Amino acid sequence: MTDLFTLPIRRADGTETTLADHRGKVLLIVNVASKCGFTPQYKGLEALYRDLQDRGLVVLGFPCNQFGAQEPGDAAEIASFCSLTYDVTFPVFAKIDVNGDDAAPLFRHLKAEAPGVLGSQAIKWNFTKFLVDRAGNVVERYAPTTAPDAIRADIERLLG
Repeated sequence: MTDLFTLPIRRADGTETTLADHRGKVLLIVNVASKCGFTPQYKGLEALYRDLQDRGLVVLGFPCNQFGAQEPGDAAEIASFCSLTYDVTFPVFAKIDVNGDDAAPLFRHLKAEAPGVLGSQAIKWNFTKFLVDRAGNVVERYAPTTAPDAIRADIERLLG
């Protein structure tokens, strides 16, 4: 069984890490983009993070340019956009692929554990969200159209 907390990920500065620092937390993992119709969800994601981080929630953003080239910037541009436009304080990592041969190991795992509609593993668009419990189990996958506040009750249930 794959341990989600040991999968390699890349920080925005390009250094490799894992999610080991977040072991024991409830995670909301999202593929994000700066120029998407769903980009205003950054506001709701940040609100969840600020409201619930003291209880153990961590929101993790993974920029992705695979859908309509809606994340064209480099790491500095993405960080600046997130900070200046939405005052994002949750961790935003390096740009990744979520589908295809070059899909990040984390997203390969998330998709396998929580398939989408009709069992499809492919992520359909930006702002697909995965909720992970404190033990690292993928509990739920939410469509891009699902607003962050709509999953607050699910998060709070996992936080206890």
